[in-house]
Amino acid sequence: MKISLKKKKLQNGKYSLYLEYYKGSTTNTEGKRINLRDFEYLKLYPHQEPKTASEKKENKEIDTLSEQIFSIRKAEYFQGKFDIKNTAKSKRRFLDYFIEKTEEKVDSPKNYGNWTATLVHLKRCISQNLLFEEIDENFVKRVRNYFEKEAKTKSDILLSLNSKYSYYNKFKACLRASFDDGYLSINYASKTKSFEQAESQREYLTHQELQSLANTNCKYDVLKRAFIASCLSGLRWSDINTLVWSEVRDEDNGVSRINFRQEKTDGVEYLYISKQIRELFGERQHPSERVFKGLKYSAVYNNEIVRWCNRAGISKHITFHSARHTNAVLLLENGADIYTVSKRLGHREIRTTAIYAKIVDKKMKEAANLIPNINI
Repeated sequence: MKISLKKKKLQNGKYSLYLEYYKGSTTNTEGKRINLRDFEYLKLYPHQEPKTASEKKENKEIDTLSEQIFSIRKAEYFQGKFDIKNTAKSKRRFLDYFIEKTEEKVDSPKNYGNWTATLVHLKRCISQNLLFEEIDENFVKRVRNYFEKEAKTKSDILLSLNSKYSYYNKFKACLRASFDDGYLSINYASKTKSFEQAESQREYLTHQELQSLANTNCKYDVLKRAFIASCLSGLRWSDINTLVWSEVRDEDNGVSRINFRQEKTDGVEYLYISKQIRELFGERQHPSERVFKGLKYSAVYNNEIVRWCNRAGISKHITFHSARHTNAVLLLENGADIYTVSKRLGHREIRTTAIYAKIVDKKMKEAANLIPNINI
């Protein structure tokens, strides 16, 4: 049987939404094929051409509700409403299913890491033998309460708001998948509220601070060159660290660009770089060699960034990732449009880049009051 969500035009300028249950076909005594269909009218009537904000809002609410009903009916079908029974699924252990969903993310390192970290926490608050048939709203509330009040890091401190947001959303994603796969007859993910996501502090260097840093000695030359190159190009640590000479193209007109695959998004990028950035790369080496040979992620290098900043008179908490924030702010401050900045940074969504535009806008407002009053 096939279940479809459909709509029918009404003369009053609205649609009538309904579900069609297609059960195949048969032939009558005259040899004519007859389609077997049942219908369920949802008594939901969106506007055909919404014009006002109120009508658009009403349509959006109706769309959400109709999709929820549609999902419920499909789940009911697999759970036995239409004489198809599968009681074995309710006897499966929830954590086994979560592990299965985690392994599906193995090709996405960062996402896989978040799922495995969530699994560590779930094992602390959920019985290893908990079955799907034991899941109810109270169970979901207990898990949320654990993340809100009990979950701690390896350093024995409570999780940050963003960690709660990330881990609990992985739990909700598993509940949603459980519902879609027929292990649960109720979508509990829609019945629980996620944690709020905190807007992270994006520490960056001003042009003057970056100049001071460039004029200050750093213990490791490769670290200094890589960090400043990141500030000027916006390249992530992972992309700077894995960049090899075959990805650096020097064209005949003196222009250079990098053709590389972003570690985070796995997308192929073509990034034009300035002459100064190219000089920071140094002399060309064998195509398979790393551009910043000897650069490595370690506590020694991370601590040197802090000491290097202190020697330059910069008291901000600067990490290597701050170089990327620096690049975004400097581009916006010097006239680059937000779309261009978004493309250079490899952001998938413009709203990610918009955070930097807020920083620039805030600084512009502060600048309005920098000049002292004059006597008129």
